[in-house]
Parts: sequence; C-alpha cells; structure tokens
Amino acid sequence: MNDFGYFKSILANLEEVNEKQGENIQKAASLMADAIQNDRLISVFGGGGHTTLPLGEMFFRAGGLACINPVMETGLSVFNQALKYLELERTVNYGSSILKYYDLKEGDLLIIFHNIGINPATIDAAEEAKKRGCKIVAISSSYWQNEMPEDHFIRHPNKKNLFDYADVCIDDYNPVGDAVVNVPGLETPIAPTSNIVDFYIAHLLEIECVRQCIERGITPPVWSSANTPGGDEKNAAYLEKYKPRIKML
Repeated sequence: MNDFGYFKSILANLEEVNEKQGENIQKAASLMADAIQNDRLISVFGGGGHTTLPLGEMFFRAGGLACINPVMETGLSVFNQALKYLELERTVNYGSSILKYYDLKEGDLLIIFHNIGINPATIDAAEEAKKRGCKIVAISSSYWQNEMPEDHFIRHPNKKNLFDYADVCIDDYNPVGDAVVNVPGLETPIAPTSNIVDFYIAHLLEIECVRQCIERGITPPVWSSANTPGGDEKNAAYLEKYKPRIKML
C-alpha cells in the first residue's frame, strides 16, 4: 500500500512532540495534578470545528480522568452545520460567552485546544479565562500562529495568539494547512494530522498527571469502561461526585 508518506509524517510529528514538548507536558500535568489534589475540575475547551474533538476524547472516556469538565458548545463543534460553526468560531465575543456560562473561578484550570490559535472564539475564551484568574494550558501550533499574516481575516481583531495567554504552551507542530499528503494528479493536499497528534498529547497529559498524582500519594479519579463487567458499578461513585458539578454529565 502506498500512503504517500502519511505514516512517516504522523510519526515525525509525534516524535517532535516527544523530543521537544516533554517539559511543557510535565508542567501542564502538574497543574492538572494540583487541580485533583485540591478537588477542582479540569476544564477543557476546543476553539472550533475539529479542534473540539480532543475535548470529547478526554471526557467520560475509559481510562480517562473523571474530573474533566468539557466547556462545550455544540455551535462550535463538528456536530453543528459546517458553515454555521465556521462562522461562529470567527465571531467576536462568542467564546467569552461560553466561558461566562461555565463560570470558571479564580485558580481553576482551563486546557484549550486549537491548532490555529488565532480565531476569535479561541482568543475570547482565553481572554475571559485570564480575566477570571484561571490557569491556562494551550495546545496549538506555533507554525499557524507565527506564519499567518497579522491582517488575516480569521484573526481576532486584537491580533493576539493563543500562546500569548497561556501559562503553559504545548506546541503540536501542526503545519499550516494541516493536510500533509500530495497525491500525484491532485493539486490539493489530503490527510490531515492535527487530531491524531492532539489526541496523543491529550493522553500524554493524562498519563503524566496520573503518574504525578501517584507520586504525591493521591489516587486520581479514573473512569473504568462502562462496557466491561462491573464498569458501571466502579464508576458509580464518580458519577455521584461529579454529576452535580459537570454540566455535560
């Protein structure tokens, strides 16, 4: 099978994250472990379109943290009509209104996924979180943020990048345009890499967070698969604890 270099492109992207982002992942995981130690939720936001999918990957997932709080707005997700979510992620003040609804408090942790890291929904959400005194972990691409022209129409009017707001920045090295495969005879590149890499980063954060919790003598709240024998019974205590606190439960 000829995948036109897709597998190697993905591996190269993952290896770059491993080689260069380990310290940032450890710092971010430390903030996550702090949240668990202090019985706080770990809130996660996706800035629009397919960047909302890592949020879903971290929420109510077998082997995932039970204290994940999705700052979720269907209007920004791929489960809205495509052209509608495209307009909404470019709408000023939309991201801040979502953050206001979820009412994050000073000292809360917010993880933001957005490869491009410049659109209004993402920037407004980050700015609102900053105003509220939240800690911010940003997963995004320095390539997109640095290479997109300052006057590009999809930028927030303030021209800022997501990394400008973050306490910890994790670079996913997603290339501008996302798709990486060029098939002879077709001018348009195909096969994006961003979600594969961001899912990997999401799980690295969970793995390192759990490791640090155990090191601190804390048992982190982790979901069992609801589809295995005894899974529902194992999860019952977490549901009782978090259902009143996590809107999406």
